[in-house]
Amino acid sequence: MSPEELRSLYGPPSQRAVEKILPHLDSHCTQFIKNSSFLILGTTNEKSIDLSPKGDPKGFVKVIDKNILELPDRPGNNRIDGLLNISINPKVALLFFITNVTETLRIQGTAEIISDKIVLDNHKIKNRLPKTVTRITIDTVGFHCGKALIRSELWQPEKWPKDRPIESLYNIIEDQTGLKSLATDEKEVNKIYEKSLY
Repeated sequence: MSPEELRSLYGPPSQRAVEKILPHLDSHCTQFIKNSSFLILGTTNEKSIDLSPKGDPKGFVKVIDKNILELPDRPGNNRIDGLLNISINPKVALLFFITNVTETLRIQGTAEIISDKIVLDNHKIKNRLPKTVTRITIDTVGFHCGKALIRSELWQPEKWPKDRPIESLYNIIEDQTGLKSLATDEKEVNKIYEKSLY
């Protein structure tokens, strides 16, 4: 559908929906970020788009000022898809969550990858430094209503499955690739995770 067809179908956004988008952080946005322990980072290159979950103790994203954030990169599988994308196209999007809060915070900006030790040291956890920090200059920021999280029942523990509804990740990857798993039991997988968090 064309933009005109979509606008005809949905109608115009409300004045509140338009004016809630800000060019920089205010006190409410800052408070949200400082209480967030999880976000999703969106990056892109010339051919594809990537989404990457990022999590740490709340406040792990540092608010440098009303225009700049810093996001540490913790150990993973070394695919570094998001970082490689940023090296090609610095435009990024972030979606911040707070546990048991239905609203989210959306940010778009321009990123650069920092490896300066002074910067890394500000993001140290358990005496371990991240290899890089992504510094984001904010273009736009705005809150998103809680309807999606309410509909999904994401923060309702009584709606959570009692048992894991899928196999362990290592079992899944073994099935998909034919490569031997490091572990098959979920408890063993969690032990592997714990050893490599930082």
